[in-house]
Amino acid sequence: MTELAARARALAGGRRQEEKDHSGGGSGRRRILGIAGPPGAGKSTLAGRLAEALGPELAVVVPMDGFHLAQAELGRLGRAHRKGAPDTFDVHGYTALLRRLREPGDGTVYAPAFDRSLEEPIAGSVPVGPAVPLVITEGNYLLHDAGEWARVRPLLDEAWYLAPDDTLRVRRLIDRHVRHGKDPAQARAWVMRSDESNARLIAPGRERADRVIGW
Repeated sequence: MTELAARARALAGGRRQEEKDHSGGGSGRRRILGIAGPPGAGKSTLAGRLAEALGPELAVVVPMDGFHLAQAELGRLGRAHRKGAPDTFDVHGYTALLRRLREPGDGTVYAPAFDRSLEEPIAGSVPVGPAVPLVITEGNYLLHDAGEWARVRPLLDEAWYLAPDDTLRVRRLIDRHVRHGKDPAQARAWVMRSDESNARLIAPGRERADRVIGW
């Protein structure tokens, strides 16, 4: 964790150094660190710990999960049973936000978050001030190369792929679903049908990561 925090801190410092080197005439572009991996890999946990280690002046976490489609829309599309698949996110909205975050202006940018207790995205939940030099974004499909998702990787200054032990990862997922209301049998069935289908789609993305991390 110490090494990862040091690398994130170096990324956060990159923008400030650019500004010094250009005597205020640089692009002012902030850096974006992406953390990808299969469901249950610990992406949000690592992102949160990095942001805590750096502090709010240096880093803010913007989760990809804030771009989940609303439950009502998934129902309309007939995709509620596959919530979490690539087509159940607003990927165009996500890439638009990443482009906006790369070129900070004078104002605060507000990003959405995902409330697991409601199983719904919440707009305007994550403020990113103009002086924050590093955004840490985490999610399943940051390194996915199909369709609009292929536009995400070029918007990341650095990308990490988390690859924990699969047995531990599946156990984490089942426990998570139980905590949020499913009984153990329902939780296991959902994980093996939906989450693991998504994990198989995500796995090839590790080849496009700057580093692969056992977590």
